[in-house]
Amino acid sequence: MIDLHTHILPGIDDGSTSLEMSLAMARIAVADGIRVMACTPHIYPGLYMNDGPGIQAARDKLQAALDENGIDLTLVVGADVHLVPGIVDGLRTGTIPSLNGSRYFLLEPSHHQAPPRFADLVMQLVWAGYVPVITHPERLTWIRGHYPTFVQLAREGAWLQVTAGALTGVFGRPAKYWGERLIGEGLVHILASDAHSSKRRIPVLSQGLAVAERLAGAQEAQRMVQERPAAILSNTPMAEVAPLPARPPTSGSWWRSLLGSQ
Repeated sequence: MIDLHTHILPGIDDGSTSLEMSLAMARIAVADGIRVMACTPHIYPGLYMNDGPGIQAARDKLQAALDENGIDLTLVVGADVHLVPGIVDGLRTGTIPSLNGSRYFLLEPSHHQAPPRFADLVMQLVWAGYVPVITHPERLTWIRGHYPTFVQLAREGAWLQVTAGALTGVFGRPAKYWGERLIGEGLVHILASDAHSSKRRIPVLSQGLAVAERLAGAQEAQRMVQERPAAILSNTPMAEVAPLPARPPTSGSWWRSLLGSQ
């Protein structure tokens, strides 16, 4: 499997706090069947002042430590980019790293308040030639009043990434409900761990994948952790990537998927 959203780099954001924790996270990931992992620390001006060159250097240092310890995990570069002005310029200059240098990048909206003109801002990034992968919409406190916006964006060029732990209840009932609904309605492109430590928020995909298989079928679930992540890392044009399921995004289809009926 490929995990495209983690905070495994030590000491540069609210994720891993030490090299020892990062190594423990890597061992957990490998035991779960993850073989490639994106290092995606926060980029949030004024709080987490990370940039492309710094993330690359931290990735290289951690990869060397993994190799020295015989941990079979390949790291690639990315970032968990907060929705702030200047994203396009940052992507073009490399200050903001996309996922493995591709047209795809992780975009993190505010957790507690819907950004003004959110859909317009996301579509501007699409029109600039990028594919924003919106991280963990199921965990945003404002998704209830803006669910149609995510449906629209998923169908018009943005991608959605659900957190595996949300599907197993790690982030509470609301996140579980919205994560299941997004997957059941055929709106989710990527499943990722958003791992922050070797304790509670760990780099495990298999348990969430089992839920996704029940909701969307085994083939579609595998696309969330293998085919589409691999397409991102190889910078495959969207037109050549496995599309979302064709079924219409309705609450009825979600309930049928959740109950396991046809």
